[in-house]
Amino acid sequence: QVQVVESGGGLVQPGGSLRLSCAGAGFTLDDYAIGWFRQAPGKEREGISCIGSGRLGTSYADSVKGRFTISRDNAKNTVYLQMIEVKPEDSGIYYCAANLMRTMCPGTYNQWEYGYWGQGTQVTVSP
Repeated sequence: QVQVVESGGGLVQPGGSLRLSCAGAGFTLDDYAIGWFRQAPGKEREGISCIGSGRLGTSYADSVKGRFTISRDNAKNTVYLQMIEVKPEDSGIYYCAANLMRTMCPGTYNQWEYGYWGQGTQVTVSP
């Protein structure tokens, strides 16, 4: 079965750090641009970061730029999202997915381009 599995979420205090993992199952993550998305309660899911295939760069939404870092470990077939200086507004369910149409990160996060969605991992930022 082709899918991704997210992990690493949990409860963290404001200003703290967390690292999320996105592991590929049944396919090679580095063949695709991989995006991270999040959905806060009562809000639509939004794209926050993307890493291109190979050395094709990264992108970040303004809301996380400078605080979140996306990276790959191809030996582990895993993409990470390192989160620092987290804020309560970072709370939500975090998803990763593969861009089935591009190997480079586009300037926008069109969710219809993405597939192999995982079940997500919950992040709660609270004192």
